[in-house]
Amino acid sequence: MRKLSFYIFIIFHFPTCLFAQKITFTEHIASIIHQNCTPCHRSGEVGPFSLVTYEDVARRGKFIQKVTEIRYMPPWRADHDFAEFKEVRKLTIGQISLIRLWVQDGMPQGPKIDLILPVFNTGTQLKEIPDLSLKLNKLFRIPTNNKEEYYLFSLPTNLKENKFVKAIEFRAGNKKLVHHSRISVDTTQIMRITDGKSIDDPTIATYGKIKMKEEFWSGWVPGNNPIVYQEGVAKQLSAGSDLLINIHYAPNLLQNEIDSSSVNLYFSKEPINYDLKTFILQEKDITNQPFEIPADTVITFYAKSVELPYEITMLSVQPHMHLLGKSLRSFAITPGGDLIPLIKISNWDFDWQMTYQYKEEQKIPFGSIIYAEVTYDNTTKNPRNSFSPPHKTTSGWNSTQEMFNLIFQYIIK
Repeated sequence: MRKLSFYIFIIFHFPTCLFAQKITFTEHIASIIHQNCTPCHRSGEVGPFSLVTYEDVARRGKFIQKVTEIRYMPPWRADHDFAEFKEVRKLTIGQISLIRLWVQDGMPQGPKIDLILPVFNTGTQLKEIPDLSLKLNKLFRIPTNNKEEYYLFSLPTNLKENKFVKAIEFRAGNKKLVHHSRISVDTTQIMRITDGKSIDDPTIATYGKIKMKEEFWSGWVPGNNPIVYQEGVAKQLSAGSDLLINIHYAPNLLQNEIDSSSVNLYFSKEPINYDLKTFILQEKDITNQPFEIPADTVITFYAKSVELPYEITMLSVQPHMHLLGKSLRSFAITPGGDLIPLIKISNWDFDWQMTYQYKEEQKIPFGSIIYAEVTYDNTTKNPRNSFSPPHKTTSGWNSTQEMFNLIFQYIIK
C-alpha cells in the first residue's frame, strides 16, 4: 500500500517537481505545440488561426490551456484502451500540466536564440511534395440558395501508365463551405459529362449506373488528415483514369464564394506487394431495420457483415455519422468465438471524423463476422440536433439526415 501511494504521488506531482524551474516557451512548450498543433494551425491549413511563433501561442495561451485540459484539442475521439492506433493525437498528463503551469506563470518566452521554428511544405500536410496535384478544372462558384448542395467534379489524371498511390490528400479550397468529399475512380472517362454539375442535374442520370473501379476510393471530412500507407501497401490507379469527386457544400447565402479544391497524389517508388482494398459496413447491413430515428429517442442500431470469404488484414477504419451520432463500437467475432476489437468512440464528434490506422495489423480470420453497435440521440439533450423540437430522422446525405458508415481498408496476404 505504501509503494502504491508513492507511485500515485509521482504520477500526479512529477511534472511540477521536474519543472520547479521556470517553464518557458522555447525550452518546454514550443516542442509540444509544434508537434501536436502547428501542422493544422498554420497558414493555408484547416486551423482557424496560426500557432507557429511565440507571439501566436501566447496570444491564445489561456484558450490553449482550456482546450487541452478538457481534451478537446488535439482532437482524438477513439478509445485507445479498446483498440490501439498509430499516431495518437493525445497530450500526456505531463504535457497538459506544463501548458497550465506556463500560462499561470505569465507565459515567459525563454531564450530566443534556442528556438527553431518548424518548416512545412506549402499546399500539403505531408513532408513530401506530391507527385501529382489535381485541381478542379475551373473555379467553382458555390450556389447562394442556403441549401446543402452536392456537386460532381471529374479530374483527369492523364496518366500514361499504371501507378500505385501510397498517400491521398484532399485539399478543401473553401474551408468554410466544403463539408466533405468522396472520391471514386472512373476508368471509362464517361463521367466527364458530370464535371461541375449538381447530383440533381437531370443530364447526369447515368451517375451511379456506371460501375466505378472502386466506388469509395478515398474520402475527406474535417479532421481527416492524409494518411501514408505502410511500406509495400498502396492503391492501384490505372492509366487514363479520372478521379470523380463528390463534394458536399454547406448552406450558403454569401455572394462570390468560390471553391478550388484539389487532390494530392503520392506515388510509391518501391515495389508494391499488396493492393489496398475497401470494405464498408453501412445502413443496409443494419439488422434492426428500418434505419429510422424517432423524435425524442435515443436508439441503438446493430449491424453485421456476411462471413468473410477469406482472411483479411485490417489496416484502418474510418467511422461516419451525422449530427445525431452519439457513440459507436465495432468488433469482429472469429469462427472460434474470439472477439477482435476494431474501434470504440464513446462521444461522437461530427467535427472530427478521422481515419484511424491500427498500431498493429488486425488479422481477421476467414469466416469471421464484423459487428457494429451505433447509437443516435434525437432528443433535446443533444445540442447538435438540427431541429427543435426534434423530428423523426431517416437516412440521407444531408447533415439534417443521418448516415452510418464504417469504412475499413484492408489487404489480403
